[in-house]
Amino acid sequence: MNKETIILKNLSIGYRGKNDMRVVAEGIHAAIRQGELTCLLGANGVGKSTLLRTLSAFQPKLAGDILLDGREIETFSDKELSRMIGVVLTEKPDIRNMSVRELVALGRSPYTGFWGTLNDEDWQVVDEAVEAVRISSLSSRMVHTLSDGERQKVMIAKALAQQTPVIFLDEPTAFLDFPSKVEMMQLLRRLAIEQQKTIFLSTHDFELALQVADRLWLMEHQSEEDGGRRQLNVGTPEELAGSGVLARYVERPGISFDAETLTVKVNK
Repeated sequence: MNKETIILKNLSIGYRGKNDMRVVAEGIHAAIRQGELTCLLGANGVGKSTLLRTLSAFQPKLAGDILLDGREIETFSDKELSRMIGVVLTEKPDIRNMSVRELVALGRSPYTGFWGTLNDEDWQVVDEAVEAVRISSLSSRMVHTLSDGERQKVMIAKALAQQTPVIFLDEPTAFLDFPSKVEMMQLLRRLAIEQQKTIFLSTHDFELALQVADRLWLMEHQSEEDGGRRQLNVGTPEELAGSGVLARYVERPGISFDAETLTVKVNK
């Protein structure tokens, strides 16, 4: 079994105000493994972004533990975290007058000191990241001339140049057409396996995640009788299909789920 890079123990996530606390999800026990592509699924508003921001240390947890390589995440300095976790956000970067190679080179910032000067070894890392994502032909192109899919690959190359063992991505397929979505997910799984990265992403591409992901995290609303909080279901696509979790999530009048083939059928 692959190494558990990130371990969550009795984690509670949400928002702490001056006089109150809004809990989004609590009692989360889970692990994200090295060499695997893990996809976070769930309806809009269920708390996927809150969970991703908490795991990325962009916002504090409410309770419990997030262990990164066996160490509580809150004990890392910002510089240490920048060498452990790379983050690729949904927002399209509004970048002008910068080439692909120059943007990927920004991933070296945790290692370059105050002036940000890259040496030959840094540039070699940059070029290897570009090659790993298979965008060498785009190296000299200006970023603002790229398609959405090409731009997303550049941002992944930047994360690779950061040389972090963990990469989090927020909706990396959001603006892509279907062939590009498939290519993006296949790329991320290949990188997880070949470079033994721990890759964790949120997505709304349910069927694609079922086919490509090694492991799924499915967040769902609990009933009001159960407190109305969120529940996290973790397992392989086959495990969550067999337990009925995936059918419960996706089935509606006119929509059915086949647990054997991991496919969704929409009635005409």
